[in-house]
Amino acid sequence: MSRRSDLEAHIRQSYDLVREYEMVLRISDNPKEIIRIRRIIEEQRVIIEEYLREYMTLAYRLGLSISSDIAEIAAATPSFDEDLAQLTPTTPLQTIASDVRKLEGCEDIEAISRVHYSLTDSELEDPVSVLLRTLVRVSQDIEVALQQRSAYTQRLALVAIEDRLDDLLWEPPLNKGGSANYLRPIVAHWRQIVAEHRREVTKTTKLHQEIDSPYVIGVPLTRQQEIFVGRTDISFRLEKLLLDLRCPPLLLYGQRRMGKTSLLNNLGRLLPSTIMPLFVDLQGPASRATDHTGFLYNIARGMADSAGLQRSLFLPPLPRETLAADPFTCFDEWLDEVEETLKHNTILLALDEFEALDSSITKGRFDEEEILAMLRHLIQHRPRFKVLIAGSHTLEELHRWASYLINLQVVHISYLREDEARQLIERPVKDFFLRYQPDASQRVLDLARGHPFLVQLLCAEIVALKNEQPPSVRRLARLADVEAAVPEALSHGSFFFADIQENQVEATRLAVLRFLAALGEGGVVSRETLAHEFPNDLDRTLDLLTRRELIEPSDGGYRFQVELIRRWFAR
Repeated sequence: MSRRSDLEAHIRQSYDLVREYEMVLRISDNPKEIIRIRRIIEEQRVIIEEYLREYMTLAYRLGLSISSDIAEIAAATPSFDEDLAQLTPTTPLQTIASDVRKLEGCEDIEAISRVHYSLTDSELEDPVSVLLRTLVRVSQDIEVALQQRSAYTQRLALVAIEDRLDDLLWEPPLNKGGSANYLRPIVAHWRQIVAEHRREVTKTTKLHQEIDSPYVIGVPLTRQQEIFVGRTDISFRLEKLLLDLRCPPLLLYGQRRMGKTSLLNNLGRLLPSTIMPLFVDLQGPASRATDHTGFLYNIARGMADSAGLQRSLFLPPLPRETLAADPFTCFDEWLDEVEETLKHNTILLALDEFEALDSSITKGRFDEEEILAMLRHLIQHRPRFKVLIAGSHTLEELHRWASYLINLQVVHISYLREDEARQLIERPVKDFFLRYQPDASQRVLDLARGHPFLVQLLCAEIVALKNEQPPSVRRLARLADVEAAVPEALSHGSFFFADIQENQVEATRLAVLRFLAALGEGGVVSRETLAHEFPNDLDRTLDLLTRRELIEPSDGGYRFQVELIRRWFAR
């Protein structure tokens, strides 16, 4: 996604939030709630102004026109009224020339990591525009790599980027003397800069005798990251279901940060070569599109990108202009071409974060019948296509999908098995030089249970702590090290815990969690006590908190499932 698309998404999200809270404000009669909501609205308006200011600056500099809904939001903001009248678009040729000059001007790794913010978001399908979009993604990947706290994960990401740039140099359109060939020196120069920075990172790490941390926090694991462990039981079950000719649609269900997207990213190497996974993230441009043409165009583009990443296969293009006349018919005809391209493979269309699409339907951006009926038609009439949706809600929570996805089969992804979690702690990658005393390793298991995100979060903090110690004691983790790393883990993982608190549970259920948390590690409270403290709607509260994998039945009562989560709510 270009910086322009990124800013548009942020502006729309904040504006939608303001509208929702304004609606709540009109019906609320609670003085404290009114004050809180007004504060949130003002904060979001400040955020909108900041994003609009950057958006307008970008539009001035690049000569861009702006989307109609963004123009309406800006028009409602007095300080941007005059800005709208001054925007004049340039021609595509001028824009491409401007973008190329910016790419040529990147002389170091930092410049490359920032350049994507100033480039346009072209949807043209000519070789030059396609290559420019690829370089935008390379710039974004470099930015992510430089943000990694661990030298190991930064180096791993840079090696993958080097390989990608190598592939660009030796594949069309750069090695055929075509219209994009003049971009070859830029790609070669970028590759040299990335390689030099990667060597410098390696040299610095060796000089300080630091332990490489392989842990990846906050982003899904890709196929290139060796640290992905386990999940063979789930991939085996998926394989068995997919090879059944009667395979119904599938729901990969699990709580947030439980590893759903990491698993989908790695299906290409976990499943047999006869199954072709095509992964589309519905939190991306598809659900942000303004009409059905944009939705289907981005679904097709995501499928094509996934085919290239997973198996180095190229799907036929589907230009937006082709879709515009009759979107669903053109998309269906394109699927014929996809089936022909992939020959006898079973095709798994994996749609991640399906709740984002549901939200767009609720907001009226897309027609429910058109979109979901298309999925049902694909399932019923294209036996080589299998559909998997992934999310943190069941269809009982999102009712509209149930009538379209008949006989849905749920595949639950939860905690790692103990042996898998222990591997992630003690042997996450080859040549990992930190060793754990047995009680230290067990303590990590006790604190994180096997939650893949929390195991990585805590282990990353342990590595960071050990790297601050003298080399003589650096390579052995003790029980005291684990306990010392917990506060930092709670701090650096605050976005995960805050999401539970702010987005996954309501006020009454939050009060139940805090009541349980106050009992201390392993504390169990009887149902009778809970019924006395929280007499209203207790059954539904306990059911939801159990489904969210926050609490569990124990000895006739309830307790927290994960100690680290309990500690957050006990703060």
